[in-house]
Amino acid sequence: MSCEPAGSGRAAAGGAPATGTGDAVISVERVSKRYQIYAKPRDRLKQALVGRWRTYYSPFYAVRDVSFEVRRGEAVGIVGRNGSGKSTLLQMIAGTLAPTEGRVVVRGRVAALLELGSGFDPEFTGRENVLLNGAILGLSRREMLERFDDIAAFADIGAFIDQPVKHYSSGMYARLAFAVAVSVRPDVLIVDEILAVGDLAFQQKCVAKMRTLLDSGVSLLYVSHAPDAVKSLCQKGLFLREGRTVCFAPAAEAVDRYISSLRSAVNEEARRLQPELAEPAPEGPEQLSEGGKIRYGSGQATIEAVRVLDAEGRSTEVLTFGESVTVEVLVRARVALANLDVHFHVRDSVGVDLFGTGTADEQCWLPRLEAGAGAVVRFRFLNNLRSGAYGVTVTLTRLPDRADAGGITLDHISGAAAFQVIGEPMRPVMYKFHQPVELSFEALPGPARAAVAPAAG
Repeated sequence: MSCEPAGSGRAAAGGAPATGTGDAVISVERVSKRYQIYAKPRDRLKQALVGRWRTYYSPFYAVRDVSFEVRRGEAVGIVGRNGSGKSTLLQMIAGTLAPTEGRVVVRGRVAALLELGSGFDPEFTGRENVLLNGAILGLSRREMLERFDDIAAFADIGAFIDQPVKHYSSGMYARLAFAVAVSVRPDVLIVDEILAVGDLAFQQKCVAKMRTLLDSGVSLLYVSHAPDAVKSLCQKGLFLREGRTVCFAPAAEAVDRYISSLRSAVNEEARRLQPELAEPAPEGPEQLSEGGKIRYGSGQATIEAVRVLDAEGRSTEVLTFGESVTVEVLVRARVALANLDVHFHVRDSVGVDLFGTGTADEQCWLPRLEAGAGAVVRFRFLNNLRSGAYGVTVTLTRLPDRADAGGITLDHISGAAAFQVIGEPMRPVMYKFHQPVELSFEALPGPARAAVAPAAG
């Protein structure tokens, strides 16, 4: 695991898939992509004429000094704000863009879903584009015709399969593109946020298919702005900021670092607009705390303690199914503050948020806290979780006022507390948690049997 910044054209070992479960299918070694930015259109012509002796452009790095590996059957989620270099990096891995520096090695067949509609001829029908994409990926027309019925069934666009794709909606584009990509049995599947344009049912269908491909040894590079999707689908995460690697680590940690970066940016803007919030946090706006916990915030108030209590009010790290649980949070103000909200949520072992709430959500308004004053907030719920390990994340926020000013994260601790749930043998929980459901049934009489005429003779 690495959470430190990481660091020469593209080398593709095409056709030969990696051997062995642990082999690197994708190797990105100190890759950079530099563009030339011209202040005026005529500077481009000047550069072409006398560029040997003078520079008329400013260099801009969309990606700079990025290194990581993806192994067979591994899913890596790539997160970052718009313009952080995610799409540029994927294009270099897919081979549609050459790196300025560094080296990309890809072993095996790559199926890439990058920009919506890329790889499709708008004048061709869906059927014709299926055959065209198969040829681009090295499959014969006969092979694609054998797979066509499965592709059409997965895309589920009906008679539009024989219409020009220029008449397709964005969702239909995505359906057909994904169906083609997974049908060619790639060694590497690259998905760049294209599924966001599909409806929810199709997104779930695609996620289920990607899980099946991962189980069969396909490697996945996945870009999404949905944190839980990255956490649940990917083993590792790559967080990019301004083209550089901020963190390459387990997916939950990389996503948390990304979210903390976004909130830190919001806090900085709030402090800029409101001088009374200018006091810095005691340990900086973002840090990696002891034990891998991520903590950040402006620091005007802090979370001093978080405890998990059993039904008797005793601090515990082991709970049983059906037991009453209390999450107790102690907060303290460093300056006088009002409009405070304490929020908690429970995460599973891979970092997916399962449930939670806050004082504002429950319409429980905390009093104004003077400097040095504290408050204890207790959240009580029934433990309906299945057996396993869980963590508690707590956030202390100053809510916006009526003019929507003042919203700021004061303190946030990811993994502030942890507990283990012991399963109940008489009540197994098959999913993430058990939601009590009222059940009833009634027996219905069978259909009346028709009278059987006696045999003639």
